[in-house]
Amino acid sequence: MKWMWMVALVALVGCKSENKAPASAEAGAPGAPAAQKKLSVGFSQVGAESAWRTAETQSIRGEAEKRGVDLKFADAQGKQAQQIQALTSFIAQKVDAIVLAPVVETGWDVVLSQAKQANIPVILVDRGIKVTDDSLYTTLIASDFVEEGRMAAEWLAKQTNGKANVYELQGTTGAAPAIDRKKGFEEVLAKYPELKIVKSQSADFTRAKGKEVMEAFIKSDGQQIQAVYAHNDDMALGAIQALEEAGMKPGEGVTVISVDGVKGAFEAMVAGKLNATVECNPLMGPLVFDTITKVRSGEKVEKFIKNTDRLFEKTNAAQVIGSREY
Repeated sequence: MKWMWMVALVALVGCKSENKAPASAEAGAPGAPAAQKKLSVGFSQVGAESAWRTAETQSIRGEAEKRGVDLKFADAQGKQAQQIQALTSFIAQKVDAIVLAPVVETGWDVVLSQAKQANIPVILVDRGIKVTDDSLYTTLIASDFVEEGRMAAEWLAKQTNGKANVYELQGTTGAAPAIDRKKGFEEVLAKYPELKIVKSQSADFTRAKGKEVMEAFIKSDGQQIQAVYAHNDDMALGAIQALEEAGMKPGEGVTVISVDGVKGAFEAMVAGKLNATVECNPLMGPLVFDTITKVRSGEKVEKFIKNTDRLFEKTNAAQVIGSREY
């Protein structure tokens, strides 16, 4: 009888041994491979209204793919309501960080407060915002739009000897680039009484709208137009088309300067139709994800991380167009 109990005991121990996982594979066992959670980032983009915007999107998407980041992308099509909806969704999905290119400056307090409560850092790209509490966002990675406006105005003043009728194509109403590029431009114009903005109208940063607004300017003022200042290249390219169709000569009879420095602007300068463009670099992907990595590791980052911009003229456009990445 005793030997039967011993056989049963051996069988029971054997069953337990077979069902037991190897020690190295057990949760928490020394040497067990830790399952790493993929970094999840929500990116709310204004839209695809210009070549510059497309280049920025491609840069951030490409860098996310390169680093193995789970990027949740949302195109707002120029509507703040859609951006707020996207951010609310990102918060609900518990992303690790949010990247926001805001369509306008105001109206972000509520949704960003929700992100803060969820401990989700918000990185602003290319446009700033106005909130009651600056801690609602972590940092802004952008160019100095006011300085871009100043650079454009100083160049124009030099080219025209401080005397010209300027027609301005503004960006989207309420957008930081539109507000600041106008502010910087007007700061410089205050020093040149005979260099004045005759008419100024929003063209929403689009080529089609730039052409439409320029056509209206031509219809009302015609040959009085001596210079055009566009808040981005796409609007300038639309204005150039309108000027040519009206029998006018952009780049010669009408001085045209814009901001962004996209490939299309360089092509227009090489063709002699655009006089100058102030660069605004959209290739922010590497800097965006470097910043997110620093923030997540507890490293302090500056509240404003500034891009360096340059001004290019049609006289040197042909020399650098081949090296342009966007």
